[in-house]
Amino acid sequence: MDKQQLIDYLNEKDIHKIKFAFADIDGVLRGKIINKQKFIDGLQDGYGFCDVVFGWDSTDTCYDNVAITGWHTGYPDRPCRIDIDTFRTIPWQDDIPFFLADFSKADADDLHTCPRSLLKHIAADAKQMGYHTEFAQEFEWFNFNETPQSLQDKGFTKLQPLTPGMFGYSILRTSQHSDFYYDLFNLLEKFNIPLEGLHTETGPGVYEAAIVHDHVMAAADKAVLFKNAVKEIASKHGITASFMAKWNDALPGCSGHIHQSLWSLDKTENLFYDATDAHNMSDTMKHYLAGQLYCLPHVLPMYAPTINSFKRLVEGAWAPTTVTWGFDNRTAAHRVLHPSKKYTRLETRIPGSDSNPYLAMAAALASGLYGIKHKLALDIPPTVGNGYLDTKNGKLRGSLYEAAMDMKNSAIAKELFGESFVEHFTQTRLWEWKQFSKHVSDWELKRYFEII
Repeated sequence: MDKQQLIDYLNEKDIHKIKFAFADIDGVLRGKIINKQKFIDGLQDGYGFCDVVFGWDSTDTCYDNVAITGWHTGYPDRPCRIDIDTFRTIPWQDDIPFFLADFSKADADDLHTCPRSLLKHIAADAKQMGYHTEFAQEFEWFNFNETPQSLQDKGFTKLQPLTPGMFGYSILRTSQHSDFYYDLFNLLEKFNIPLEGLHTETGPGVYEAAIVHDHVMAAADKAVLFKNAVKEIASKHGITASFMAKWNDALPGCSGHIHQSLWSLDKTENLFYDATDAHNMSDTMKHYLAGQLYCLPHVLPMYAPTINSFKRLVEGAWAPTTVTWGFDNRTAAHRVLHPSKKYTRLETRIPGSDSNPYLAMAAALASGLYGIKHKLALDIPPTVGNGYLDTKNGKLRGSLYEAAMDMKNSAIAKELFGESFVEHFTQTRLWEWKQFSKHVSDWELKRYFEII
């Protein structure tokens, strides 16, 4: 729909309210409902939104270490703009019209802290290079028989998963909660987030979903909306869905793997495929993969943005710990899949389900394009067997602090994303580390309280 068609639609359907949202630096959706006239008036120049949304963390605690906004600026409004191409209706909320927004500007002077705007620039760079970007993110998450109030009352302890036991790919467990299971699949499709597959993973109450691939911007939009939609649909069934990377040290973590390929602009040719290569990998794919391997240490916090992210990136937990790649190897950081011309692609396995899809996809795409631009050679051999033991090209950093400091001081990261973004983003990650470092945990109390 264009602008006039959209206005005609609202009038024809007698719609009086519209919902919109945007993703903050953590990938949390922030938004509101506005009336029809305000929506129409803002389609040209945008809507004022308090920029505190880029000046606080996921708990709404204001940063004291960022320049973009704060008490020193008075937390003014910034113009955010609705992207009418993201129009959809919410089927579990009386089909209210919904749009995604960002802080992009017509003159390209975007708010450098806006994740969606950042991905827009990188996607445009890919298009200018002659590539159509095809991406998809898949997610694992745990479901609990809990409500927001019960979580608080229990102090987030002794939580009850939706189902007991380790039931990966179980037909039984999903049938026992078929109302919720089929609501997820059907309502997400109506919300324009079609799934390739939905099943249980190994663990109590854990599901996995693969979203149908799309252009990188649409794929990121769908991934951001997917996480929020799952939470809302689950809530209607008295269930709490968590996309925490690692909620329990005895259970596998939750991934957010990114599948990606580059195609011709007319979408007819997969540029990652070459039938003359022994493994069907084109030079473009090899350069792209080499770029991701080279840039990985410089962009790791964009894949693993929380303290908890690094609890997932441990040996033997179905998540990578080394700078590696391999053919259909789930122990490597990058998995090359080459079953056919149509489906040849790269899977980046570092991101967890707690990642901000805009930033994770921006990191993957920008790193790959860097490899193509610089014609980086894929001189790291593929890992055969256990990738946890293949440390010759280095290991991933073990904490958010180390990874954030690497990125903060990285000339590569600043070349990829701009100095302003890198400074702001890494300061927010160092803030997370600071909040964690001053917290006294149950582990410390149990270990030291009596004996020391």
